[in-house]
Amino acid sequence: MKPERTPMQWQDWSVSAVVAGFVAVLVGFASSVAIVFQAASAAGADQAVTASWIAVLGFAMGITCIGFSWYFKAPVLTAWSTPGAALLASSLTDVSLAEAVGVFMFSAVLTLLLGLSGWFDKLSSRIPLPIAAAMLAGILFKFGLAIFISLPDAPVLVITMLGVFLAAKRWWPRYAVPLVLMAGLLFASVTGQLQLNQVSLMLVEPVWVSPQWSWQALLGVGVPLFLVTMTSQNIPGLAVLKASGYQLPVSPLLSWTGLVTLLTAPLGNFSINLAAITAAICSGPEAHSDPAKRYTAGIAAGVFYLLTGLAGATVVALFAAFPKALVATVAGVALLGTIAANLAQVSAESPHRDAAMLTFLVTASGLSFWGIASPFWGLVAGVVTLVLLNWRRG
Repeated sequence: MKPERTPMQWQDWSVSAVVAGFVAVLVGFASSVAIVFQAASAAGADQAVTASWIAVLGFAMGITCIGFSWYFKAPVLTAWSTPGAALLASSLTDVSLAEAVGVFMFSAVLTLLLGLSGWFDKLSSRIPLPIAAAMLAGILFKFGLAIFISLPDAPVLVITMLGVFLAAKRWWPRYAVPLVLMAGLLFASVTGQLQLNQVSLMLVEPVWVSPQWSWQALLGVGVPLFLVTMTSQNIPGLAVLKASGYQLPVSPLLSWTGLVTLLTAPLGNFSINLAAITAAICSGPEAHSDPAKRYTAGIAAGVFYLLTGLAGATVVALFAAFPKALVATVAGVALLGTIAANLAQVSAESPHRDAAMLTFLVTASGLSFWGIASPFWGLVAGVVTLVLLNWRRG
């Protein structure tokens, strides 16, 4: 369906739409906020700066969810780039916080220019899917391993959470990650591992970090951040909307997410993009029986994101009280499906398999030359291999 420029009607709202919006925000935060914390830590952010990150991400997602859903009369949800956060967590260890902000702004400018040019569909088709999947799998691989690396430190906690994850995947797959988080919190609370004495309700105080520019960081982190967000977030997000019957113009969506990210990057917005999983929650019949009224679920999600942004400092303090093994396990299980799906693309029989495998291995190795992180070199290895294997003489 094409968007209609009709006013919002109060009769379009329903309890199911509001609940869908709440569940989308709950799933979005519970499934990947731990990865955002790891990215902020890798950038050298303290607790106040990390709180600013969470707050500005909540505000940016809230404003864009409400604006897009209201304007296009479709459940258009945005989200932070979870693969992008994972990339930052593994690539920012040798980058200053100011240089990290420069990376965010550089990636946002690329997104804005791509949206304004209208070349998104053409560019996305230029990168073979196995190569993009291999780079993403290499980035996320360490998060899957972290589950079992943390196992010796808290074996009962980790095994309990894995057991809940398997049971939830069997009977309640949509809520697997929130249930794992709840199980971990319950176990940690009962065993006295939660340190909640420092947690209190606080409104956010945004922290401005002026950008600095490093060509190594822009090339080694900024370009992969842009590519990962395009290939693993915006393309699936667009596919969810199309599968639900919503035919929307892509360029304005990209342009506005790029512009909002650019303007708010100094406050901690590393990247927002079209959502896929949370968008699916709000675009199905569970949100509203009438597809033309499901846009209200997107608006509801935006309101809940805004409320979460206001409590950014509290969210950070709360997660800082969690055991490290709990955070590692939640992040790992949240990414298991993505890792598996991308590894399947890497290993599938295709003309790109050798190039994809080299991309995966180089990216997962964590190697760095001249201060440029491994995702870029993984992409270079894959492209060079692809060119050499398909070279035609004469």
